[in-house]
This record gives sequence, structure tokens and C-alpha cells, in this order.
Amino acid sequence: MARSNDRSKSVAATPIGGADQRPEKRAGDDAPNPVWFKPIMFGLMLVGLAWIIVFYVSGTTLPIQQLGDGNILVGFGILFLGFLMTTRWR
Repeated sequence: MARSNDRSKSVAATPIGGADQRPEKRAGDDAPNPVWFKPIMFGLMLVGLAWIIVFYVSGTTLPIQQLGDGNILVGFGILFLGFLMTTRWR
């Protein structure tokens, strides 16, 4: 009688297909980010925002006067790099 109980438990524990049907994990899936990832990500977003604010507050003379309105593109470029990093944040 004990054998039939043991057998029924093992049959009930396996899925219908008879094999474990969980998806295989690939290397790197759901791996936590390195410690430096979040500070760099948020830092880039803040530096880009600060670059644009400094450009407008200084009357378009700072941060780099020779770039002129190109400072906006530099600021948004830095900001965009930070936002791109958010796609890899876990």
C-alpha cells in the first residue's frame, strides 16, 4: 500500500508532458546590474539636464560658447544616453 502512495505522489508532481516544461534560463537573463550602473545612468540624465539649464540661464554663452545652439544637442545627447541605459536596468 505504501508503494502506491509513493507512486501517485511522483506522478502528481510531474507536469502532463512528463518533463519539466519551465523555460531554460540563458546566461545573463535577469542578472543584476553592476553597482556603478544606476549612478552612471542617473548621473548622465542629471548632467544632460544641467547642461541645457546652464545654456539657457547663461544667455547662451556657457557651457561651450563656440557651439552656440549646438549646446542643446550636446545636452540632449547626454540625457539620451542616460535614458538608453534605463532599458537595461534590472
